[in-house]
Amino acid sequence: MPIVQVEGLSKQVANVSDNDTLVLLQDINFSVYPGESIALIGPSGSGKSTLLGLLAGLDDASTGRILITGINIFDLDEDARAKLRGEMIGFVFQSFQLLSSLTALENVMMPLEIMGVNDARNLATRILGRVGLEHRLQHYPKQLSGGEQQRVAIARAFAPRPKILLADEPTGNLDRATGKRIIDLLYELNKEHGTTLVLVTHDESLAERCDRQLELIDGKLGVESSV
Repeated sequence: MPIVQVEGLSKQVANVSDNDTLVLLQDINFSVYPGESIALIGPSGSGKSTLLGLLAGLDDASTGRILITGINIFDLDEDARAKLRGEMIGFVFQSFQLLSSLTALENVMMPLEIMGVNDARNLATRILGRVGLEHRLQHYPKQLSGGEQQRVAIARAFAPRPKILLADEPTGNLDRATGKRIIDLLYELNKEHGTTLVLVTHDESLAERCDRQLELIDGKLGVESSV
């Protein structure tokens, strides 16, 4: 059974400037199986980030449905969607979405504490060490570089060991060496815990390590390639 199933998914928004409709996604269909890694590729503006946000239940589709373990997320209210995300999904935002009033350690501890994990501090410390930030635990986001903030965001998404990890350009703000470390960590998580990965990326080395590549062009799904 697919862990993620996308059926007839479309997303349209009103274009106020010319009183028209802007089509972001059109009739998207695909399935993802547990433990798979999928790269969403394509030119800027092709709808990749829009699709990722829909998969996370952060927005509503115009038509179609997304099933997570057989549950149509668009049938759920906001509270139920949030509960599903907390139990199943980790999300790495391109803009990080760190809380400015919390340290790096506290940002990573937060989802663990919400889940009621007893040793949240130790777990958060370990995962920050795995992304090379053991010396930055008590620093606030404004004291971190863009690449360091990206690594905190990745650590926060990893920490609860989600069944599905959605990541929007997870290596986009990182230098080559750090990017390789993060790619390796993604696949360690994939292998150690059977985490399903769905990644938006322009990084060819990351896309090539995925089981499949789904290309979006002008909001439509193009030819699929696989390793």
